[in-house]
Amino acid sequence: MFKLKQSLSQYKGLPREIYILFIGRIITCIGSFVTPLMALILTQKFGMSAGESGVFIAFQAFIQGTGLLVGGKLVDSFGRKKIIVISESLGAIILIICGLMPLSLITAKMMMASSCFFSMAFPAYDALQADVTNSENRKLSYSLLYIGINLGFSIGPIIGGFLYKNYLSLVFIGDAVTTIASMLLVVMLIKEKGIDEKDNLEEKNVLEEKVEGSVFKVLLQRPIIIIFGIIMFFIQFTYAEWGFALPLQVGGIFGSEGAKLYGLLGATNGIIVIIATPFLMRLTGSLSELKNLCLSAFLYVISFLMFGFINSMPLFFLGVILMTFGEIIGVTNSSTFIANNSPASHRGRLSSILSIISGTGYAISPMVIGRVIDNHGIMQGYILTAGSAMIAIVLIIITNKLMFNQEYVKAKAE
Repeated sequence: MFKLKQSLSQYKGLPREIYILFIGRIITCIGSFVTPLMALILTQKFGMSAGESGVFIAFQAFIQGTGLLVGGKLVDSFGRKKIIVISESLGAIILIICGLMPLSLITAKMMMASSCFFSMAFPAYDALQADVTNSENRKLSYSLLYIGINLGFSIGPIIGGFLYKNYLSLVFIGDAVTTIASMLLVVMLIKEKGIDEKDNLEEKNVLEEKVEGSVFKVLLQRPIIIIFGIIMFFIQFTYAEWGFALPLQVGGIFGSEGAKLYGLLGATNGIIVIIATPFLMRLTGSLSELKNLCLSAFLYVISFLMFGFINSMPLFFLGVILMTFGEIIGVTNSSTFIANNSPASHRGRLSSILSIISGTGYAISPMVIGRVIDNHGIMQGYILTAGSAMIAIVLIIITNKLMFNQEYVKAKAE
């Protein structure tokens, strides 16, 4: 009990804005009904085949990538809150219309448009979170927001599942209403700091100061950011198999009980995130972001290799727990590293570009590993998955050395 109090007490004294964003994340994720139910809506309500729904979702991911790029540019040009208000309002309005109109192919296209507008807000939130924190409190702040996301998602899909069968219109409207409620909370209670304000920079490292030029110029001046994007590509390539290879494997071993058991593994993942995040932040807080990310990738290597050699449900739970530890450490430290090394003037654009790079790794992983599984078996698929995490570890070690390179230290000082 004492250790629990110590672990939770570390979240005292964070910026007021982080607590507001924490509540907003919970509200948003509780009402996040449409995305988790997307595949079911497309196949059962719109009559699409599995292949057609896959193509639809893939094209939607492309549209979201476009939204990320546009949103990143607009965020740096016009400010964080303006883009949040415009993009989330438009996305929510479209969802409300979807809930009020008869289901048709037009509804599906409007769902795609809504997701595009929502994706435009992602770089704005990333930039806003970085703006209201500094290098000293950022890691803990991001871990608290991560807990909020998982608290919301532990409730939202359950509510959405109950509404889906007989009250589908409320799935759309409820998602929109909670998005608007969270948005209003942020708009009304968080003051946006300009990137030129002195109090916004005095506690931050010089790498966060405003710079001139295009985002490509920034990337060329800071190759570490490019390398970090590649690292996240391989890490996301690995993590994607949690949602692809593992359910296939569990279904193959346990038959009709596989879906139920995978659901229990998913619930375990969410519970571990909520419970273990404060403890892991306390244990790893003294390590640098790159060292923690290396630990995260190493836990992925162990857990995914483990999946390839086991067929016992208790061992699957153990593997998921280890994987979740890696997930917690990786998510909080990767976000912190990006914020610590991004100039405030380019945060939106860098966030969108890095999100697209890492998202590409996540998107192509099922296609690559699926082909390996078909031709060589599940074990070889997991070996390749773990190999991706090993590549990330090697790149992290290289990046860590570059951080102490004389040229980089000189550039940082300037």
